[in-house]
Amino acid sequence: MDSHNVEVVRAFIEAINKGSVPDLSKLMADDHTFVDSSGGVTSGRETMATGWSQYFRMFPDYKIEIQNLLQDGEIVAVFGSASGTFNGKRGLVPENRIEMPAAWRAIVEKDKIKRWQVYADWTQGCKIIDEDGMHG
Repeated sequence: MDSHNVEVVRAFIEAINKGSVPDLSKLMADDHTFVDSSGGVTSGRETMATGWSQYFRMFPDYKIEIQNLLQDGEIVAVFGSASGTFNGKRGLVPENRIEMPAAWRAIVEKDKIKRWQVYADWTQGCKIIDEDGMHG
């Protein structure tokens, strides 16, 4: 089994965990597609670089923890958890901390992430965001 695609996905997660939009951009295909946990689709490397910048402002300590990685050719599945603190009106307070089990499905082509799909239950996260609201 060629583990190179797994290494690309690990690098992508490492870039997410560092909050590094430049590193994420380098790993995204030009026609990168992001699918959020509600099925919303966003396409394009530049669009997603902007999206990640905004997300890291909302959740500056966002992290993905990997428990398992499975590979089937160009598809890499990640199972683990996601956590972060919502930076709303209250700021980075413990009440704004979100942690949930999550999974991701990546499609890797030519050493780039072509598709990144998130599977998670954002009920708790949405509740915290609604309670606190956005700042600025």
